Amino acid sequence: MVRIEIISIGDELLIGQTINTNASWIGAELASLGYKVNHVSTISDDKWAIIDAIDSAVKKSGLVIITGGLGPTKDDITKKVLCEYFDTELVINEEVLQHVKGFFEKRNRPMLDVNIQQAAVPEKSTVLFNQNGTAPGMLFEKDGAFVVSMPGVPYEMKGIFRDHVIPLVQEKFGSRSIYQHTVLTQGIGESFLAHQFSDWENRVEEAGLSIAYLPSPGMVKVRLTSFRGEEDKELIEGFFNELRRGIPKHVYGEGEETLPEVIGKLLSYKNQTLGTVESCTSGAIGAAITTISGSSAYFNGGLMTYSNEMKTVLANVNPKTIEKFGAVSQEVVEEMSKNGRQVLGTDWCIAVSGVAGPTGGTEEKPVGTVWISIASEKSVTSQRFLFGDNRERNLQMTVLTALNLLRCNLLGINQ
Repeated sequence: MVRIEIISIGDELLIGQTINTNASWIGAELASLGYKVNHVSTISDDKWAIIDAIDSAVKKSGLVIITGGLGPTKDDITKKVLCEYFDTELVINEEVLQHVKGFFEKRNRPMLDVNIQQAAVPEKSTVLFNQNGTAPGMLFEKDGAFVVSMPGVPYEMKGIFRDHVIPLVQEKFGSRSIYQHTVLTQGIGESFLAHQFSDWENRVEEAGLSIAYLPSPGMVKVRLTSFRGEEDKELIEGFFNELRRGIPKHVYGEGEETLPEVIGKLLSYKNQTLGTVESCTSGAIGAAITTISGSSAYFNGGLMTYSNEMKTVLANVNPKTIEKFGAVSQEVVEEMSKNGRQVLGTDWCIAVSGVAGPTGGTEEKPVGTVWISIASEKSVTSQRFLFGDNRERNLQMTVLTALNLLRCNLLGINQ
C-alpha cells in the first residue's frame, strides 16, 4: 500500500490559534477509500522548514499532501519555496487568471496586483483548479513520488481534494475494496463500552474486521471496517445488531445521524410535539433541535428560565419548592417539565437545571450536577447526572443526554 504523508503549513496552527482540521478531514477521506495516512507534520511558514519537510516526505512516501501558505499575502511563501525545491519558476496561468478576474467581478470587488499573482503557478506543476477560491492547487512529481499542494482554507481544500486528489489516488494507486459502518452511542464511556463488550470485540477481530472507538464529549462512535469490501456488510450489521440489543438505551443511531435528527424522525412518526424548559443550558437544547429543517412541525418552542424568578414566572414553578429544595433539584426540574408541557401545549417537554461551573458548586451539589426531567401526558421522570468540572463539556453533555433520555422515553426503553 502506498505510504501517504500530510504536511500542514501555518504558524497559526503551531500556536494554537487555528485547529488543524484539514489533516483529520483528509485522513478520514482517505480512510474511507481504503488508504492510511502514515505521518502528519505541522510546520511554520518558513522556507527551510518547508523544504526539509518536503524532502523528508518525498524520500519515504509515494504521496505527499501539503496544505496552507498559498494565499495572496507576503507570509504565504509556499509557491516560491516549491519553485526553488522543484527547480522551476512562476508563470501566469491564463485559465486561472480568468477565473480570478471573474471571482472579483462577480463580487463587485477591485482586483489588486497581489490577487493577480494568485494565477502565478510553478511552470513544472499541473494546476489543480480551485472552484471555490482564487488559489489553485498544484501537482508535482519527484523521484516517483507525487506531491500535491493545496490552500489551507478548508472549503477550498476540500473542493480541490474531491475534484482532483481522489481521482489521482485512484488512478495512480488503484481502488481498494473497503466497507465501513459506524454506530453512535450516548451516555457510555469508551472504556466501559470496551469492557462490557470485550468478548464481542474479540469476535469482531477474529472475523478479520478492525474496530475503532471514536469518543467525544457525551458520545462514542463505534466503527467497524472490512478491507474485503461489501461482502462483509451483513457480517458487520450482525455485530452491530448485538450491540443494539445489548445497550439499547445507549445506541441511538448510525453513520452521520445526529440526535436531533433521530428525535425529529420519532416525533414526526408519532405525530407528537416537543417543548423545552432550560436553565443551565439556556436554550442550547432547543437550538440543537432546530438545526433540523422542518423542526417547526414538531417543536413548539422553549422557555429560558435561567433565574429562579423566570422559573416561577414562565414555568409556574412554586417558589416554595425552589426555597425548600433549591433550583438544582428533582422537585424543581419535574415541576419545570410538567408545567412547561402545559404552558407550551406539547406532548413532551424536556427540562434541565444544573450547576454548569466552574463556580457555584457546593459539597451537596458540586459543579457538573445536572437534573434532567422528561414529561408527557402519562408520566414525569427525572434523573440526576454528575458530568464533570468543565463548563463547555457539561453543557454539551447535558444537551446530548437530555435528547437521548427523550429518545428512550419515546421508544419505551427503560432507563
